[in-house]
Amino acid sequence: MNGVTGRMGTNQHLLRSIDAIIKQGGVKVSPTETIMPDPVLVGRNETKLKALIEKTSVEKFTTDLDSVMNDPSYEIYFDAQSTLRRFDAVKQAAAAGKHVYCEKPTAIKTEDAYELYKICRDAGVKNGVVQDKLWLPGLVKFMRLKENGFFGDIMSVRGEFGYWVFEGHTVPPQRPSWNYRKEDGGGMVVDMLCHWRYVIDNLFGPVKSVSTLASTHIPERIDEAGKPYKCTADDSAYSTFELENGVVCHFNSSWNVRVRRDDLLTMQVDGTKGSAIVGLRDCWIQHYGNTPRPVWNPDIPQPIDFYAGWSKVPEQETYDNAFKIQWEMFLRHVVLDEPWHYNLLEGAKGVQLAELGLQSSEERRWVEVPELKP
Repeated sequence: MNGVTGRMGTNQHLLRSIDAIIKQGGVKVSPTETIMPDPVLVGRNETKLKALIEKTSVEKFTTDLDSVMNDPSYEIYFDAQSTLRRFDAVKQAAAAGKHVYCEKPTAIKTEDAYELYKICRDAGVKNGVVQDKLWLPGLVKFMRLKENGFFGDIMSVRGEFGYWVFEGHTVPPQRPSWNYRKEDGGGMVVDMLCHWRYVIDNLFGPVKSVSTLASTHIPERIDEAGKPYKCTADDSAYSTFELENGVVCHFNSSWNVRVRRDDLLTMQVDGTKGSAIVGLRDCWIQHYGNTPRPVWNPDIPQPIDFYAGWSKVPEQETYDNAFKIQWEMFLRHVVLDEPWHYNLLEGAKGVQLAELGLQSSEERRWVEVPELKP
């Protein structure tokens, strides 16, 4: 596990996924068989690695990546490093015969992300990319509704994502400074359009074309050393996606927005028979039969309570950590060869949409999304 000293790598992949799997006794695959991870943590900071060893069930760490790449005891290479470091490490892992699982974006350029997929494919190693949002409770509830025909024909999706990230001049920032430097792989488009690609493709339909406006609203922030720096990457993205089935999706993504909605991510899905407000954990629905009939009249107080006609979807299932669910699926895929859709080709599609989104913003036009072939 390379790069798990970062916030996401520590919390989601190590503590809430691999360490949780170890503590639950592994992944039970039959009455007599269990997959038990035996990880080694890899990184450049020995102090941070030792601290993780002390707070988890993991017992091994190293600062020498080559030593574990050449060790046949380790069959899987996981990469949660910063994006710019990922290409060479994944390429090395595939050459060493390791199965590869990595965070997104898998690269900054489509050609590099697609090349990683081809390298792993040609090396014959199983490979995967993290697409965690698909197993969030709110999105699972949406999928159950869709499977049961609740929406009729889905027409449109409106997504709102983000929150206020303090710039650091008065209140300390809660995100790392590299996120706002293009030269370090930062930027809202690169960060979030990778997510929107797999969310849209899996929930609503394949993306056909994209129109994006990328903006840098806050030009200066304060870094970890307390020094001001110029923000060279976009901190907000306003994107519209046309899908092959005619559905229109629009996502606003911003680190400069104050939240007045149900969650940090909400999607309003409107269909001919019903609508839903989909959050990270909750889902609210309104069917055709209890849709109010508003009449425009700004001269009187609004007589309709528009919140009252929505119902909260109950907890019908047990929802585990989304990252952990996908980790268990990948482990089963590696050991048992179970079906697996979320490979590095899917990761390349996310990078492709981000790159085309930036192209759309620079050229101020709609851009078609060509197929990336297996």
